Amino acid sequence: MSFGTCDPVRNARQGKPNFGFFLNICSVNVTGMARTQGSHSSSTGPKIRAAAQSLFAQHGYAAVSMRQIAAQVGVQAGALYNYTPDKQTLLFDLMRQHMEDLLNARRAQVGPNEAESAVHALEEFARFHIRFHLDRPDAVFIAYMELRNLTEPHFEQIEALRRAYEQELKDILNAGVDAGDFVIADLGVATRAVIAMLTGVTTWYRDSGALSRAEVEDVYWHMVRKSVAR
Repeated sequence: MSFGTCDPVRNARQGKPNFGFFLNICSVNVTGMARTQGSHSSSTGPKIRAAAQSLFAQHGYAAVSMRQIAAQVGVQAGALYNYTPDKQTLLFDLMRQHMEDLLNARRAQVGPNEAESAVHALEEFARFHIRFHLDRPDAVFIAYMELRNLTEPHFEQIEALRRAYEQELKDILNAGVDAGDFVIADLGVATRAVIAMLTGVTTWYRDSGALSRAEVEDVYWHMVRKSVAR
């Protein structure tokens, strides 16, 4: 028995059955045509995010089209919308993932030395921040330079995550002031200044340069220490 084609009108004219489940099969086949040969749904999503991150960092969010992202991944442009509704959501997802990874890694890194004193805690924070960010230069660039391209609801969510991370440092600085270890005129300004200084290492550091990562950590830690020292 023949079940006909994917065209219900043609099936009806030819007197062939037009079962609902067969329409579902046809829909799956049509959707599958959006992917180029050799693509796999389980790996396409991460590849799309990786391509978007690379292109946004190289050219800027505004200059990159969904078609360019699709071309880098090796899928048709229409296939991207199986994984993200639009480019704005893709940008937001990248930034949110970066901030959530940062917060989770920081909380997992907190060790017993941080409880000893605010000075130890500040050193641990500074070294962690440098290590984490040096491994992710593209994500860092996007997280800071593309904030202006987020819609207001997305911006507010990212800002909430940023404030949560800033609070980690602010609490350390405040504890140092209370203990008499630090002299800080404005905790909010000091918090943002320290983070900006530490993050800036991603703009110039290269593994092929004169300093090792450990040496860079030492240099930056001493600068941070002197910026808040009594």
